[in-house]
Amino acid sequence: MKTKTYVVTGATSGIGEALIRRLAESNIIFAGYRSELKADKLETISSNIYPFYIDYAKPETIKPAAEFIMSKCTKIDTLVNIAGCVVAGPVEKIEMCEIRRQFDVNVFGHLEFAKDLIGILNGGRIINVSSMASFGIFPFISPYCASKRCLDMFFNSLLIENKRELKIISIKPGVIATPLWGKSVDENSRYINNCTGYEEEMRFLINNAKKNETKGLSVEKVVDVILKADSAKNPKLSYTVGKDAFVAGLISKLPQGVVNRLVKFGLKARVAKQ
Repeated sequence: MKTKTYVVTGATSGIGEALIRRLAESNIIFAGYRSELKADKLETISSNIYPFYIDYAKPETIKPAAEFIMSKCTKIDTLVNIAGCVVAGPVEKIEMCEIRRQFDVNVFGHLEFAKDLIGILNGGRIINVSSMASFGIFPFISPYCASKRCLDMFFNSLLIENKRELKIISIKPGVIATPLWGKSVDENSRYINNCTGYEEEMRFLINNAKKNETKGLSVEKVVDVILKADSAKNPKLSYTVGKDAFVAGLISKLPQGVVNRLVKFGLKARVAKQ
């Protein structure tokens, strides 16, 4: 089997960690980390892993990360964009700086990093871990939903426009059991705790996030689909993972007014049930 070179962001936990563990035995992996405390952990997984520091909330870290990778190799077979965060809360309560941070991390960071590396991606693949949130039907996480839709749109345009024979694929998981949900509760605590007028909805949001962290699909299910897309001669442009993601995609095709009524009804019923 041919040894391939991968670049994986968000590699220290969840989907990213599971992916590099599957790939590292017979491939070269450049694994992105945000916390210095986790850099050593990556090296202990395999000698084929080369950690690099990148934090999309700090745009000044992106170009040095790309330069480090390009100093070590001349060809990337697959770039897998996984790093991300969730900004949550009622739109009227979220500060604009937080909405901008959401787009810096989930959209602009990935786009800038891919642009910096595109010269050594000729003939390769970019796999973005998007989300069923990109279908835009989930209240109180609208910054996250919008960022994932925007990510898909930018990279689809890149796919249409580029002349490097790139294949670009969007993976849209449903609820996956990852630390992302617990982190989102902590990072958004000032919006979802003490949120006047939305107390019941925010309590539901917290409880649902905690449930998702353990009750969602295994990260291995997402890794399976990433590897399937990576190995397919003619991969699909988009893959959903999980029944909830498939259903979300179907609902999103309905007229917006119908979607809004369904979402409002579903939210009211779930909040009342908690």
